Amino acid sequence: MYKSRRALDAFRHDALDTVDSTNVVALQRGRAGDPGNLWITARQQTGGKGRRGRPWVSEPGNLYASLLLIDPAPMERISSLPLAVALAVHRAVRCVLPVSAPPVEVKWPNDVLIGRAKTCGILLEAEVMPSGRHALVIGVGINIAHKPEQASYATTSLADHGATASPEDVFAHLFAAMADTLLLWNRGEGVREITQRWRELACGIGEKIIVNLPDRSITGTFSGIDEHGMLLLDRGSQGIAPIAAGDVFFEPDGRKKYD
Repeated sequence: MYKSRRALDAFRHDALDTVDSTNVVALQRGRAGDPGNLWITARQQTGGKGRRGRPWVSEPGNLYASLLLIDPAPMERISSLPLAVALAVHRAVRCVLPVSAPPVEVKWPNDVLIGRAKTCGILLEAEVMPSGRHALVIGVGINIAHKPEQASYATTSLADHGATASPEDVFAHLFAAMADTLLLWNRGEGVREITQRWRELACGIGEKIIVNLPDRSITGTFSGIDEHGMLLLDRGSQGIAPIAAGDVFFEPDGRKKYD
């Protein structure tokens, strides 16, 4: 149940047809002086992108949404925001799936998976505005009717699991879930509650994983996250390695080895 009408009323929404990227539009609004708490959605994107600049398939029928925040928290607290965003998206996805659907989980730091296949991309981008204030844009793409067919990881869509919700339906849940979650996050002061809830929804804790870093790949056991949201990789005799950013892949039969 969504808790706060006041939290919902703090946000605005501008629905567009075709854009280059909802993240780009949101940042443009920030540069133009928008006060933030503004959602931008689009029917389709012509230049959508994921992490590390990867293209994001943006056909009509999926959800493309970006939330502009202005000075959302002190910079030292921002690192936990991706975890909060993942909780909100998880909640929105779970709300529109049939009860019989496979488990919905989050993969570090903020991918949302259905049955271990990716159904959502989340991209956070930040920029200092001419005024000196910090703009942060949370971009969310959810596979509703379509999914990428050629990816280096398993992908799925909500329709694959019997969901009949439209992009507008999914966004309504996301709008409310994000308002509630950001209220709980409380400019980073609610990080303890956020990390606790994230761990409850996480997949892969205790499993063998591969983490692709910009310059190399390392393996170990996923031991969870710390209070700042960093991944904790148990490398055996080499100790626990905290990781701030990287792409995580589960090793085949990892669950069998580490159950």
